[in-house]
Amino acid sequence: MSVAIRDYRFATVSPQGVEWKLKRNCSVSPAQMRGVLVLLGSVSLLVGAFFWMQGATLVLPFAVLEVLALAIAVVVFAKHAADVERISLAGGRLVVELESGGKSERAEFAREWVRVEPQSGDGSLIHVSGQGQTVVVGRHVRADLRPLLAREIRQALRGV
Repeated sequence: MSVAIRDYRFATVSPQGVEWKLKRNCSVSPAQMRGVLVLLGSVSLLVGAFFWMQGATLVLPFAVLEVLALAIAVVVFAKHAADVERISLAGGRLVVELESGGKSERAEFAREWVRVEPQSGDGSLIHVSGQGQTVVVGRHVRADLRPLLAREIRQALRGV
């Protein structure tokens, strides 16, 4: 396979082929979120305990509920912080690997049988299909940039 060395917006070109690695744009790591949870939870529980000692007995149970809700939000955030979509084109194969919430999915396509198209219209997710299987990609790319991503994948498949 000869892939022309060119500038792609989303892909990385190497001698082995072309790879797109699409991941979430997380400005805060799960560890930082845990730190924020501990800080906010501690303050909330201290305020609740203060009012409990003053005789307002319902403040502390609601503070505990608040901290539990924050903890659930942090767990959900951390579960999806490492979500990634990898698309690689090497040799005659296009390989799509999806990781979402700790679950992995992998699909492999023969290069000459792959179709890359939007699901419905402008900004929709991209369907990569062929040989009786379909994978949806583009979740971590802005909707207005998905057509560009689809065009890049098509160009790489054609070897242009």
